[in-house]
Amino acid sequence: MKTIVVASQNPVKAAAVLSGFSRMFSDEAFSVEKFPVDSGVQEQPLSDQVTRQGALNRAQKAQALSPQADYWVGIEGGCETLEDEMFAFAWVVVLSKEILGSARTAHFILPQQVKILVESGLELGDADDLVFGKKNSKQKSGAVGLLTGDVVTRKALYEQAVILALIPLKQPDLY
Repeated sequence: MKTIVVASQNPVKAAAVLSGFSRMFSDEAFSVEKFPVDSGVQEQPLSDQVTRQGALNRAQKAQALSPQADYWVGIEGGCETLEDEMFAFAWVVVLSKEILGSARTAHFILPQQVKILVESGLELGDADDLVFGKKNSKQKSGAVGLLTGDVVTRKALYEQAVILALIPLKQPDLY
């Protein structure tokens, strides 16, 4: 059984990682360990570049904490303003002993109320909780689930990016 270290205690992130690895490598068995790891960037990244750096930092710190594992995964959610609209997305970075893979989720527009709260310094999950009257939504379906009525959940959004980040590990001869 191969061990995946997820650089987060968030159960949604861990579930997305396990599901993505299991779908990409269906002939393998995996166990997941969760470590609380700081991203090394601001609590709510506000650019694509900073968000990816946060995911990379998480994966590298997880590798340093648990070097005996087979894979290390960092997931970082971010927001970015384009023109006058704010979009949410996440980056996934997967490390093996030899290869780094990364991918970004789809992005989606946030409501103005949420945008204003994030611009005032709140983390997206906290802003969502205030606007939607929820509690700890970031460990459930997240902004995407709240906005789509769970047609797309946070787990589903992350899972696709995990799969795409695994392409270099699935096709190492090409990378």
